[in-house]
Amino acid sequence: MPTNTPIIEVKNISKRYTITHERGGYVALRDVIATTLRKPFAFAKTKARRMVGLEKKEEFWALKNVSFEINKGEIVGVIGANGAGKSTLLKILSQITPPTEGEIILRGKVGSLLEVGTGFHPELTGRENIFLNGAIMGMTGKEIARKFDQIVEFAGIGKFIDTPVKRYSSGMYVRLAFSVAAHMEPEILLVDEVLAVGDAEFQKKCLGKMEEVTRDQKRTIMFISHNLDAIKRLCPRTILFSKGKIDKIGPTDEIINHYLHTADTPSVVVPRATSKDFHITRLQSVHGNNRPWTFPYGEPIEVEVELEVLVDQPSFQIGFFIDSINSERVGSVHDDVRQLEKGTHIIKVQIQNILLPNSYELGVSVQQQYYMPGCAVFHVVDPHNQHNPVGTGLVEIASRFSHERVS
Repeated sequence: MPTNTPIIEVKNISKRYTITHERGGYVALRDVIATTLRKPFAFAKTKARRMVGLEKKEEFWALKNVSFEINKGEIVGVIGANGAGKSTLLKILSQITPPTEGEIILRGKVGSLLEVGTGFHPELTGRENIFLNGAIMGMTGKEIARKFDQIVEFAGIGKFIDTPVKRYSSGMYVRLAFSVAAHMEPEILLVDEVLAVGDAEFQKKCLGKMEEVTRDQKRTIMFISHNLDAIKRLCPRTILFSKGKIDKIGPTDEIINHYLHTADTPSVVVPRATSKDFHITRLQSVHGNNRPWTFPYGEPIEVEVELEVLVDQPSFQIGFFIDSINSERVGSVHDDVRQLEKGTHIIKVQIQNILLPNSYELGVSVQQQYYMPGCAVFHVVDPHNQHNPVGTGLVEIASRFSHERVS
């Protein structure tokens, strides 16, 4: 392949979905009879719903006229609000779903890490899934065997390698899934937010591995993440999506700065922490102003989390942590919630705001094992532009000065 030929070409792709809306109420038997008498062959109840006006269909374009090129050896970040089309793009590039319109050209083998455990068979052991995934990626048994020990060592699950993966914790799942994808040597690696699940130390290890494979093996990576620090660290170039279209492509610092000053949604979908016990599904700013995720200097930072509890929890620990845009830890808060019954719960927190006007990242931690940084970016602003602190930093330190003459 000539050096000036892109390894990924995306040409005007669009993806359309059909959404069915059902109006409240029920279909009475008389409606079904009247409808089927008028149209004798439309016996199905779903068709009857549509004909009596209880069901409507709407077209939704998840992507619209998206075009870009990526060269071999590039790491390109993909950012944007939830629902902007990022994951749909990677599913199309992974050939999980076809585009409705347009064309993609991939000049190399593709490996994807789109969701924890995607491609794993729950009844097979870790060992068997490594060989299965390798075969799916087009590797021979000898090639997989040569990489096997490295995969297991990186994942850190040696004692459980012959255990069915259905018995793995989500942390074990993500470690093995990433290790397989990183060591199988596809020319193109697609990573979609999966690193949001897992401990901070393993996330650093994964980021280091991605840097290594692009530097030493000239592999091409597309990396979706809400962790803007990870995007800045890994990706010289970034694509910003908004409402199914490309808003901007360019140097990462420039794109992130643009993104931080244009975000306008109060609610974000937290990268799902896959667990048999719970799902964190939404994080929302609850400040009552017209600029979501913007808090006046000195006024409390108020957010809420929507939690789907799948199994009764006698005790549940949830935490929030604040980082600067440069990933300096500013502080954290946590609490133990008692007796959470199965169902959907809203947990609210009000954080005392001693932050100086600036932009910050808010992350969530759950049960001391799920660490999800950069879930939302928020801004502290001085509404009257009067706050001019002496000195620099991220927080204002309370102080009291006194003076007296002693001679």
